Amino acid sequence: MMTIFYKFEGKLYINITNGCPCRCVFCIRDNADSIRDNDSLWLEHEPSFEEITAAFEAFDKTGITDAVFCGYGEPTVRADMLIRTAEYIKQHSDLRIRLNTNGLVKLIRPDFDIAQFKGLIDSVSISLNAPDAKRYNEVTRPSFGEKSFDVMLDFAKQMKDVCETVGFTVVDVISTEEIEKCQKLADELSIPLRVRAYVTDNESYT
Repeated sequence: MMTIFYKFEGKLYINITNGCPCRCVFCIRDNADSIRDNDSLWLEHEPSFEEITAAFEAFDKTGITDAVFCGYGEPTVRADMLIRTAEYIKQHSDLRIRLNTNGLVKLIRPDFDIAQFKGLIDSVSISLNAPDAKRYNEVTRPSFGEKSFDVMLDFAKQMKDVCETVGFTVVDVISTEEIEKCQKLADELSIPLRVRAYVTDNESYT
């Protein structure tokens, strides 16, 4: 059975794709097949809407207040399915929804209108990862090249008008000086920054 939904630190995580245009040097997928004691997050195939909704209904959501689009892939690779799933969750629960993303949806799906997130995505966490385009390209290794950095920043700016909370993250594989530069950039955009620890096993995730 595929792991579409899984629980981590009291939140319901949603795994709808293994696709991703990036090959981040810190990607947990290179170190583990799952998170904590959950089953493998490698999907046999991209789940249909029917499979997603059936898995949602079957999952014990007792005590859970938040759902997070974040699995072993970039959720916006399936932007339309993300929207459809978020609509279903909002219609059938009181869960708040967060999107963890690389912020490259406009390169992945140029025709996608991020205004569709309004009313569905309550908060978004965007992987900043580096203070400039050159380092971003080295650390995140996006298939779209260095232009990805500015596209990601534009996405962050636009999402401030779409959802309640926007945040950046960086992983501490970069230097302290670079993290300080990331903080300065985040401050300039009035977006909070959180520094994540590099994970080499399946004991931690965000």
